[in-house]
Amino acid sequence: MASDAALLTAKFEDGRLELAAGGSWTAPHAAELETLVDRAAEDAAKAKAVSIDMRGVREFDTYGAWLLERLTRQWRGIGGQVVGMPEHDRTLLKEMSGVNLEPVAPPARPNPIVSALAAIGRGMTGFGRDLGTFTNMLGAIGVAATRVVARPRDFRFTSAVNQLDRVCWQAVPIILLITFLIGAIIAQQGIFHFRKFGAEMYAVDLVGILILREVGVLIVAIMVAGRSGSSYTAELGSMMMREEVDALRTMGFDPVEVLILPRVLVLIIALPILTFLGSMAALYGGGVVAWLYGGMSPEIYISRLEEAISLTHFKVGMIKAPFMGLVIGVVACAEGLLVKGSAESLGLQTTKSVVKSIFLVIVLDGLFAIFFASIGM
Repeated sequence: MASDAALLTAKFEDGRLELAAGGSWTAPHAAELETLVDRAAEDAAKAKAVSIDMRGVREFDTYGAWLLERLTRQWRGIGGQVVGMPEHDRTLLKEMSGVNLEPVAPPARPNPIVSALAAIGRGMTGFGRDLGTFTNMLGAIGVAATRVVARPRDFRFTSAVNQLDRVCWQAVPIILLITFLIGAIIAQQGIFHFRKFGAEMYAVDLVGILILREVGVLIVAIMVAGRSGSSYTAELGSMMMREEVDALRTMGFDPVEVLILPRVLVLIIALPILTFLGSMAALYGGGVVAWLYGGMSPEIYISRLEEAISLTHFKVGMIKAPFMGLVIGVVACAEGLLVKGSAESLGLQTTKSVVKSIFLVIVLDGLFAIFFASIGM
């Protein structure tokens, strides 16, 4: 086994360095070859002439040829030569002589205008792709809903009840807590700033109108998108990774009808319920702060609230809720079906689902605000 080792011996004679190579100059002996070549390079720097005898080399591959080429490049200025090398090995060495002769040019600095235009183009392409995915999923849900209306017994009622329990009833405690705190914060800030003008009473108007029209439904929708939307995407994504969705198709079931329709329908039902409960909790939180911080008795708070708000304000918030639930459900399920076979893809699509749902919910809220303003609501 010792004869397989890489060898490179050196002998100085009258300022001339004579190297003798032997053994295996191959990649498996890389570590010892690197050490030998580096040591020979240091010796060659002190010599007036260098030669290397390759007669003793039994095995020679591309790695060995590159090390020999690297070594010979360092003594070209002092007249070095390679002797005793077979013709086929010399051909390989000649191939290495053309490698890495010039330094790699640094990458060209991109034009900022071109880069900006390319980024805009990629963004528009991605937007169009997302819009197509959303529309396709919405259409598939519409078709599945039509079939269920025609044949109600095909609807997965048990699945819908289970999803309603998870999405709606189990979410009630956290929804009540967050909306209570939001209402309390709005009331505190309103009283603090209106007090400068002696108009603390108007803080009740601020709480009532803002909670019922905008903040109540918006906060609930954002929380549902982060809680239930991400859950939908992760569940469907895991089923895609395990090919369970393909198995449903193989058995003759429509995955949209079996998996997606009950989930989306539950969100459409749950959002108005949670919005109502959240709005009531926020108004209660505002009343508690008005009593403890603003010195306003509960009777005065309720009386002022009755004067400030109307049924129209309540209807505006409740009308928005089912549409926001539809948007969250469609986005969450569409992103779940885009999951590929890796955990990284599952995490990426879940993140996209939450971000897109929150973005669309806010956009939808703005569109509704413009619409209701235009019709006098």
